[in-house]
Amino acid sequence: MTEAAGAIERDRTLVIQGLEVDTRALKTLARCTGASAIEAFAENAFRLRGASAHDDIATLCAAARLDWAWVPTERRIDRLKLVAFDMDSTLITIECIDELADFAGRKAEVSAVTAAAMRGELDFAQSLRRRVALLAGVPASALDAVYAERLRLSPGAEALVQRLRRLGVTTLLVSGGFTFFTERLRDRLGLDFAHANTLALAHGRLTGELVGPIVDADAKASEFARRIQALGLSAPQVLAVGDGANDLKMLALAGVSVAWRAKPVVQQAATHALNHSGLDGVLALFHPAIDPTTDDVTGG
Repeated sequence: MTEAAGAIERDRTLVIQGLEVDTRALKTLARCTGASAIEAFAENAFRLRGASAHDDIATLCAAARLDWAWVPTERRIDRLKLVAFDMDSTLITIECIDELADFAGRKAEVSAVTAAAMRGELDFAQSLRRRVALLAGVPASALDAVYAERLRLSPGAEALVQRLRRLGVTTLLVSGGFTFFTERLRDRLGLDFAHANTLALAHGRLTGELVGPIVDADAKASEFARRIQALGLSAPQVLAVGDGANDLKMLALAGVSVAWRAKPVVQQAATHALNHSGLDGVLALFHPAIDPTTDDVTGG
């Protein structure tokens, strides 16, 4: 290894994590990267100290259903001040519009359009208007039913938000989905801000229209940028997490961006991709700090 290459390796740590971490796979990764030590620092999260880049890391991790990331030593959780989350298929496990379409008997049709839009194959604003139009006549009670019966937080979402709140990090939920759900999630999780589309209602039913401007990729990025500016932050102090093509512009504004179980185009653009870990795996992408409320080491 050259002196320059050695300096690069010393300035970053290889993090391995997953819902479950196979010991044999971890040891194989340590051996092939020449790691000097395996350090457990969170449940199912490990640092390989002194690891060097190796072509087999991605292949070995994919086979063992593990996520991996090179984390710079200067990236500390106590320097993080603002986090923006997408909602559908990120903070929660469902696409709310697809579940609402089920009440109109058009879930398969709407889901196909949603998936294409998230892959970046369709214009988001046009596709959203097209999908919302198919909801015309759905009773307003379907909104409550989707929230109560179908909406579930993604694994690790609550733990992540709780940790961020303890560290005093401002949180923003910015979504191409609907305010009915974002506002309830904001209050449920104690998020600071939420921004989304508003569904039009008349006589107790959805009209198939939206109220006000559409929250698309540009609007999501604009809202995120507004919060960054209002707090006087720089890119290294902000993080964004998303899964679809309409998150790309928002992710580009963050010093650290995470594609969580995301579409390929998003995984390629983000700083890190998490395909197997819970959402709280985001914390392992930062080096630890002292939790100001407990004096415990936290945040990775």
